[in-house]
Amino acid sequence: MMGVRVLCFILMVVITPYGWYTWVLGAAAIFLPYIAVVSANVGQEARRNRREDPEPALPATPSAPQVPDARIIRLEESHLEAPEAPAPLARPSESPDDDA
Repeated sequence: MMGVRVLCFILMVVITPYGWYTWVLGAAAIFLPYIAVVSANVGQEARRNRREDPEPALPATPSAPQVPDARIIRLEESHLEAPEAPAPLARPSESPDDDA
């Protein structure tokens, strides 16, 4: 489409006498980039938004994993009570000779 746009620009300038076709070629040169971008974006979304059917990818009968010496590690989360907040620190007592 960009090649057609460049061709429209060239024909718009080269073909004389200027007339209604000059305006048509100019309008085509202006609006072709917009049309190209919109059509490219719509085409990508149409390919991306297709529904995929997972059925053919699944096996007919589920099979157990075949791991001969597998060790299972289980982690369990326990809810512990929050520790009590520490007592606020006491300010050191001011000495009487600090009043100076």
